[in-house]
Amino acid sequence: MAKLLHPKATAVWLVDNTTLTFKQVADFTGFHELEIQGIADGDVAVGVKGFDPVANNQIEPEEIDKAQANPLYRMKLKYNPAAADEEKRRGPRYTPLSKRQDRPNAILWLVKFHPELSDGQISKLVGTTKPTITSIRERTHWNIQNMQPIDPVALGLCKQSELDAAVAKAAKKLDAVMTDDERRKLVSTEQSLEMDSAEPRLPSAIEGLETFSLSDPRGEDAEDDTDSRSDSDFADADSFFNLPSGEDDEDDEDDQPRT
Repeated sequence: MAKLLHPKATAVWLVDNTTLTFKQVADFTGFHELEIQGIADGDVAVGVKGFDPVANNQIEPEEIDKAQANPLYRMKLKYNPAAADEEKRRGPRYTPLSKRQDRPNAILWLVKFHPELSDGQISKLVGTTKPTITSIRERTHWNIQNMQPIDPVALGLCKQSELDAAVAKAAKKLDAVMTDDERRKLVSTEQSLEMDSAEPRLPSAIEGLETFSLSDPRGEDAEDDTDSRSDSDFADADSFFNLPSGEDDEDDEDDQPRT
């Protein structure tokens, strides 16, 4: 879909040269109605020269006439075959000079934490060449000893949504069975947070206590092994402690010499 050239300058021209409502001009140029009102009041776009959309082949004169006759009519941009699919034609990603030195660190991060990404996907994400990616994968890069893996999103080399889309696309190509931890690495951030693990996990502080029970593990057999004697058998303190009888004590005293 073609886009309007110089929308603010076009809005200035429409406000100055037509009787269109603020709503019609806002719908055609993509601005808010209050901003169009600010242009009419002289508070917005001060010093901006008007851009004639009719003379520059942006709209047919009949469209303006229809819109001026009917305040509810929305003007349509003139079809331009040369502008078809202009959004799909994108050149190589431009990386600012201040961030180009960080690209090797971002490539190392992608190679380390997302090995499923192809060289072409990494090249599109951070704007680099395939030979550079290959040298970092094989650790033959001239500065590999001084490189550190850094998230390209944190460096501003790509968006999180772009990284998630590339990882999700690469994950679809893998047919091997993966564990939950491996699967979380191959999906987007939002999907990994919503994913439920098949096996419930316990905190490390209470691992091993899942089989703990308050009941006696010995069961009923332990009750049978208890002493079956009644309380009357322990009425005598001497028999309970297996103390020697009193006669033996008297005999011992008689055997001792008297002074």
